[in-house]
Amino acid sequence: MVSKAINLDHLNQEERIMLTRSIIGLMDSWGVENRDQVAILDLPQGTPARAINRYRDMSEALPAEPNIIGRIEHLLGIADALRTMFPHNPQMGTLWMRKRNKRLRNSPIRCMVEQGTSGLIRVRTYLDCTYAWDQSGSTA
Repeated sequence: MVSKAINLDHLNQEERIMLTRSIIGLMDSWGVENRDQVAILDLPQGTPARAINRYRDMSEALPAEPNIIGRIEHLLGIADALRTMFPHNPQMGTLWMRKRNKRLRNSPIRCMVEQGTSGLIRVRTYLDCTYAWDQSGSTA
């Protein structure tokens, strides 16, 4: 299922903080280190790795910048696809994210860290055939 675009304008501050905490919690569950979370989210230049702790502790919401929102959408799509792929064992999703993948030529986490948005799209496309179909421009 292709996820809908996130519109932060319709979320109040508390909801934005909860979304932030969910995204950080998701990456924590995959074992992504703080510095790699900064890279995956493409936080502003010079953001220290320890800044992730403010998001994790619910004291601050992620910036509402289009690039960051797009990356959040991809992360949510990846998480949804992993739940579909491994419905009876959520731990398998974590293992899959950390294990080297022949097609991605690296682990999905490294792919996302090193390739940015295109890495997020590669991982999501690999996992979610409906997203890949939608991105191909194909019509039924």
